[in-house]
Amino acid sequence: MRILLTGAAGFIGFHVSRALLEKGYGVIGVDNLNPYYDPKLKEARLSILREYDNFNFVKLDLADFDPLFQLSQKEEVEVICNLAAQAGVRYSLVDPFSYGRSNLMGFLNILEVARRLNIKNLVYASSSSVYGKNSTLPYSVDQRVDNPVSIYAATKRSNELMAYSYHHLYGIPCIGLRYFTVYGPWGRPDMALFLFVDAMLKKRPIKVFNYGKMRRDFTYIDDIVQGTVAAIERPMGYEIFNLGNSNSVNLMDFIKIIEEELGMEAEKEFLPLQPGDVVETKADIGRSKDLLGFEPRVDLRTGIRRFLAWYRSYFNV
Repeated sequence: MRILLTGAAGFIGFHVSRALLEKGYGVIGVDNLNPYYDPKLKEARLSILREYDNFNFVKLDLADFDPLFQLSQKEEVEVICNLAAQAGVRYSLVDPFSYGRSNLMGFLNILEVARRLNIKNLVYASSSSVYGKNSTLPYSVDQRVDNPVSIYAATKRSNELMAYSYHHLYGIPCIGLRYFTVYGPWGRPDMALFLFVDAMLKKRPIKVFNYGKMRRDFTYIDDIVQGTVAAIERPMGYEIFNLGNSNSVNLMDFIKIIEEELGMEAEKEFLPLQPGDVVETKADIGRSKDLLGFEPRVDLRTGIRRFLAWYRSYFNV
């Protein structure tokens, strides 16, 4: 199977690429290597993927249709896994145009490639952010998601609607994956675990939003990879799945585990809830278990411990 994987230099994209390569699939990785966070981290991930003979990387912006289509045609792509996106809830308040270009125009181009090449399966990253103001927990894919509270969330919900239109019109198999607070080795520097560990080891205060009164469904990267690969291998028509741990953890408990594993207490700067944030997330994963065989296995302390081991190794701490 020849798989076009976008966002291959990103956190989730890197791990999914490596899993697919280990299974013997041909992976054509694309990424625009934008400077949203240090591109050196993206290059370091790519250096590992380039060790595989069945990996081919092309630097490319999804918003540019012609080179994307030509590459997909030339490489005889059969399946697309779209993990490229401008990420981050808070940054979408700073630069909304980058979200329109990458998450909307880029995804439209992906759908057009899928249509023109009769792609066998399209799997794409959505987000738990689409649940927005929903207050019924755990979040179920059967709930209405009409109240996104950030531009980022709005673009991800738009992706789901665009995918449905293309499936309805052209019969393209499309699977959207709503990821819940993914963490682990090689993680993004703008996410809580990385931010907290980095600040604590550099003797800086950590920013604790909503005065610590938040809960998140933290999901370890290996579990996310298992669910994503299962979706790639199982075309289903049009589907949306939650990929979460289905265990909502208090933010202060999360911080406490980090403190215990580092053997130090964090200096905390308590701040109000940020625009675009939600107070709590928790995934209903019943459908994901039934149809994808999805079964999260890594507990939070183990996952944090693995991240710390990677962080110390990568930064020579």
